[in-house]
Amino acid sequence: MRSAFFALAALLACRSISVPAPDPDLMQLHQYLEARANEEALISPARRALLGELAEAVRSSLAAGEARLTFICTHNSRRSQMGQVWAAVAAAHHGIEGVSTFSGGTEATAFNPRAVAALERTGLDVEADGGADNPRYSVAWSAGTDALTCWSKTWQDDANPGQDFIAVMTCSDADEACPFVPGAAHRIAVTYEDPKRFDGTDREALAYDERSEQIARELLYAFRLVREG
Repeated sequence: MRSAFFALAALLACRSISVPAPDPDLMQLHQYLEARANEEALISPARRALLGELAEAVRSSLAAGEARLTFICTHNSRRSQMGQVWAAVAAAHHGIEGVSTFSGGTEATAFNPRAVAALERTGLDVEADGGADNPRYSVAWSAGTDALTCWSKTWQDDANPGQDFIAVMTCSDADEACPFVPGAAHRIAVTYEDPKRFDGTDREALAYDERSEQIARELLYAFRLVREG
């Protein structure tokens, strides 16, 4: 399936550009991104201000050479993983080069399968390596770029940058536990409600889908601000 994925970096870098219709196999993700990009009215003024700070940090980092964003929450299992994925997709969607995304927690657990399933439902290509306790997932959205490898780890893990990165705090617990993130050039709290509270209920899948939609929507908005300068 991955070989069929569209070159997302070329997808509507400027949304007024006319491009061929996507391959039918990729239409789901294309439509998902377009739907989220058209939902900016759902973003509150307070959230827009936070996302504006994030966009400014990305612009500042790109001016210095590259922007590396590390999304941080407590267990690196849900929100921070979604943040890492959607930030990479949003940067590619808007044609912004020089952006790398990472994630980590204050402790390591596993990439929660409910969050994985929510990402799969958007049309992203997600494959697991078969590991038992803390599997690694390959997440792809474009045949022309390397897939992300996602697994739970601490934010200080060697796989993450140790200096000159943007720390994006995605949960209030991690925000409170890490008022200072050593090595971070910028620290911005863009927190989200935890869909975990709905685990085991009839709203479980809906809660995860809603959180994925919110994170995708807001990061598409933030990277539009980056693109427009």
